[in-house]
Amino acid sequence: MYKLIALDMDGTLLNDDKTISEENKEAIKMAKSLGYKVVLSTGRPLKGIERYLEELNLVDEDDYAIAFNGGLVQNTKTGQILGKKLLKFEDLDRLYKLSEKFNVNIHMLSIDECITPKKNPYTDVEVNLNQIKLIEKNFSELPMDTVVVKIMMIDSKDNLDNVEKLLPKDIYDDYCVTRSSEIFLEFSPKDIHKGMGLKILSDHLGLKKEELIAVGDAGNDISMIEHAGLGVAMGNAFPSVKECADYITDSNENSGVAKVIHKFMINQ
Repeated sequence: MYKLIALDMDGTLLNDDKTISEENKEAIKMAKSLGYKVVLSTGRPLKGIERYLEELNLVDEDDYAIAFNGGLVQNTKTGQILGKKLLKFEDLDRLYKLSEKFNVNIHMLSIDECITPKKNPYTDVEVNLNQIKLIEKNFSELPMDTVVVKIMMIDSKDNLDNVEKLLPKDIYDDYCVTRSSEIFLEFSPKDIHKGMGLKILSDHLGLKKEELIAVGDAGNDISMIEHAGLGVAMGNAFPSVKECADYITDSNENSGVAKVIHKFMINQ
């Protein structure tokens, strides 16, 4: 019997206009009333999903969220941190030099702000999505104790496709590298990903793998889809995500999340 469902946000729970459909809202409300755990699992900072947590009433003392692609697992009411792992300032310097070599834009996320050496349309997307502060500053001017949660190369789809092919092997060896969207290539601490975040949370709650459902659409969702007893890909998911999933639901525009909740939780 499934007891917890972990939901990616963009391209999964959210419509293309970044709203939650009434069908998804009602399904989550019903699942929670029946005692199921509903957990938002995202590459966004926690601040970037606060409004959705409130909208879905996922801010009780027994509610949790997975943010920064697993870099932060936290109770949404009490603020209790179950897991937290950060990058180092040296990582920022290393990846910035690579971005210059490949001539692509880059920014980094601290706890609740986005910092970039050069303002660009792709960083604007990040800031607007998460409603966080934007700081335009050369990375070399930042204090050495700056909190570096996640680093992102951000550019056109074609440019990032090329970067993925050209990244040195040692980068893949040293970081968790995921493509969260066509314009975002994300770098997190090695072994930190949504699958690890889900494991940290499920261990804390005493839940087994077979009691977990995970739903997503992009490359950064694969680890949690593979970790869950039931891994679900959206109808609009990347082909690589569909290949590793146990089940494919409808698209984000057609409330695919609600259909999963009804089929495997409410009606089971």
